[in-house]
Amino acid sequence: MDYSLKIIPLGGLGEIGKNMMAIDYAGDIIVIDSGVMFPDEGLPGIDLIIQDITYLKENKDRVKGILITHGHEDHTGALPFTLRELNVPVYAPPLAKGLIEVKLREHRDLGDVNIYAIEPDQPINLGCFEVSFFRVTHSIPDAMGLAIRTPLGLIVHTGDFKIDHTPVDGRPTDLTKLAAFGDEGVFLLLSDSTYANVPGYTPSEKIVGQALEQVIANAEGRVMIATFASLISRIQEILVSADRHNRKVAFVGRSMVANVNMALKMGYLTSQDGLIITLKETENIPGNRVVIVTTGSQGEPTSALVRISNGMHRDIIISAGDTVVISASPIPGNETFVSKTIDNLLRQGANVLYDKIALVHVHGHASQEELKLVLRLVRPYFFVPVHGEHRHLKAHAALAYSVGVQPENIFILENGDVLELAKDSGGIVDEVIAGAMYVDGKRIYAMDSALLKDRKALSRDGILVIMITRDPKTNTIKEEPKFVSKGFLEEQEEITLKKEMCDIIAKSLEESSSQRYDKDIATKNIRERVSGFINQRTRRRPIIIPVISEA
Repeated sequence: MDYSLKIIPLGGLGEIGKNMMAIDYAGDIIVIDSGVMFPDEGLPGIDLIIQDITYLKENKDRVKGILITHGHEDHTGALPFTLRELNVPVYAPPLAKGLIEVKLREHRDLGDVNIYAIEPDQPINLGCFEVSFFRVTHSIPDAMGLAIRTPLGLIVHTGDFKIDHTPVDGRPTDLTKLAAFGDEGVFLLLSDSTYANVPGYTPSEKIVGQALEQVIANAEGRVMIATFASLISRIQEILVSADRHNRKVAFVGRSMVANVNMALKMGYLTSQDGLIITLKETENIPGNRVVIVTTGSQGEPTSALVRISNGMHRDIIISAGDTVVISASPIPGNETFVSKTIDNLLRQGANVLYDKIALVHVHGHASQEELKLVLRLVRPYFFVPVHGEHRHLKAHAALAYSVGVQPENIFILENGDVLELAKDSGGIVDEVIAGAMYVDGKRIYAMDSALLKDRKALSRDGILVIMITRDPKTNTIKEEPKFVSKGFLEEQEEITLKKEMCDIIAKSLEESSSQRYDKDIATKNIRERVSGFINQRTRRRPIIIPVISEA
């Protein structure tokens, strides 16, 4: 019996983050990655954004496993939530396995989870799929691509990658393996598109290591370096440079400390005895012998760097001569947070270096010439660009066309699209639910949650509480209503509008009780009429809460 292959992105297309892809064939499903996206200031109180996995939950008996390409949060961070719904094994490179286990310790309510460390060329049989991993270079060690053999042909998924001939861990992208796939014949290529609109080649991580060494060598006082807790290769460069220039290194931030301890234990980080010290021990060492590595490169409000920039950190106060390096570029949506952090550090007298004025960060994604090289090596029949906003996917599709992939075999997908591929034809045939879910502490909310709508309204226009005392005998207001507003009206504005609002409330109460008094109807009438009046007068829509009590 002939089956078609279905490619179903559940996250990571048309956006940066929350990567997840389902591949469905002959009743078997495998899932690639399970990542998070971090919220912007338009989502007050939200910690994380994850995928809506309704499709996987509805087909949970057919899901054979989850394949993790590397250890970054946008590919692993949603696993604790996904594994609550799917009791399936997880296959990951060894470092990613270690990082996932650190993350899962924060979710003690999860039952037993089977996570398997996979080395390159180690075959895994998952239903009708045979999967093997191959090495790629990214901004974290142990990044992998996937070779997925199906009855229809070979699927190659690059994961996040770049072509770096001098990677910090000495393990470059396996171009020989990619060429061998091309000789075998590749049915479908799924390739990282994050920097598909950037010409040329991505610089090597070694360049950043050299720049950071110059900073560590020449800084007059302490050096504080903010980076992602998962950038293990960069942390190794910092350790090497600090040791070379007789500085001690302290790590700050819970995730940073946990990841460093795990990477040291697993051998992904190496350190001379006595090089790493506690933050408390730095107080007894001259500043020009100290390097502090911290979280907060994205301006996260509760991170160590932001608390330092605000003068709110209990152990670190900026001093004259301190140099702060933000060794990351802002994730889209975080630019304002990062700029504010830089400004606050400068106000306190720090010398601040960041990607716009110094080469203290390079990204881990292939630029155009590297993407074209992979396309030429692999020579796919079908091509789907993945991981990126729509402009990135579009640019990558154009690159594929430029190197010979037939335009009818290139598909730009949106999350939820169902791409169905046969031996020599394909098309988008359906759509599944693939929106976002919002994590707030231990609670998860859907996109259309009334609670989130209320939070947005509160952050935008504030709240007005109206306390009304009703005389049940006469169905009238017993005394003048009291108004309590937060984030809505200045006191003088409230005085100006109060009389008209009182008249509207009295009339609304009278009309709602003209036949038979119903408190719910009265409350609804007052809310709607006061809301309409306020919008007409102020062009604002605060949340209005009438509270009616009996005299």
